[in-house]
Amino acid sequence: MRKIDLNADLGEGFGPWAMGDDAAMLDVVTSANIACGGHAGDPEVMHDTLRTAAARGVVVGAHPGYPDREGFGRRVIPMTPDAIIRMVAAQIGALAGVAALAGVPLRYVKAHGALANLAADRAEVATAIATAVAAQPGRLALLAISGTELEVQGRKAGLPVVAEVFADRAYQADGRLVPRGQPGAVLHDADQAAARMLRFVETGKMPVLGGGEIALQAGSICVHGDSPDAVAMARAVRSTLEKAGVTLCPFAGG
Repeated sequence: MRKIDLNADLGEGFGPWAMGDDAAMLDVVTSANIACGGHAGDPEVMHDTLRTAAARGVVVGAHPGYPDREGFGRRVIPMTPDAIIRMVAAQIGALAGVAALAGVPLRYVKAHGALANLAADRAEVATAIATAVAAQPGRLALLAISGTELEVQGRKAGLPVVAEVFADRAYQADGRLVPRGQPGAVLHDADQAAARMLRFVETGKMPVLGGGEIALQAGSICVHGDSPDAVAMARAVRSTLEKAGVTLCPFAGG
C-alpha cells in the first residue's frame, strides 16, 4: 500500500460556535467529511467549508449523524431503520443543496459518531445508511470503518465502498474502536500516531489496546477535526507517510 487518503470530519461548528481549525486541516487532508446540520453544521458553516475545501483541492463528502447537537452525535437516538434512511437522505440533501450553490461536487458519504458505531455491528442500521446513499444522484461512494457491517452492506447495495482506519483512536482485538469513555481510547501523541499509521500502511496491522495487533484493510486514514491535537496529528501523519514514499491522494474522484 503506497498511496492512501487522509480524511477529517470538518464543518462541525454552528452559528457563532466554532469547532476545530478547519482552515488549517484543509491544508493537510485530501478528503473532508462535512457535517450536514444533524450533529453539527449550518448553511453558513457548510458553505464556508465547501468553498475552502475546493480552493485547497480537497475532495468533499457528506457527514450525516444523529440530530443531537448537545451530544455532538455521539449518543444513540432510537430510530427505526426507515427513519434512519430518511434522516440520512435529508442530511445528504441539505449539504448537496449548499454544495450546488458553492459549485462543489459531493463525492461520498461517511456516517458520524454513534450512527457509524451502531452501523458497525447492526446490519439493519448499516443497510439503512447504504440505502439512503444509493438513492442519491451521482453514484456517491461510502466511507466506512474497516471490517464493519457498514462496509459489507454498502457493497451489497452496489456502492463504491472505501474502508478507513483512525489515527487518533485505539482499537480493540475485534477491530472495533475502544469506546471514548475508556482510558486510552483517544490518542494525543502526534508522533506516536504517525508512526502507527506508517506501520499500518506498510504491514496492514493495527496495534490493539493492551497488546497485540489486528489485520485491517483501508484506503483512508481519519484524524478527527474536533480534537485539540488534530492539526498537529494530521501534519505528523502526512509528513511521516510522505517521507516514507507514500502518496497522499483522495480515494474519490476530484
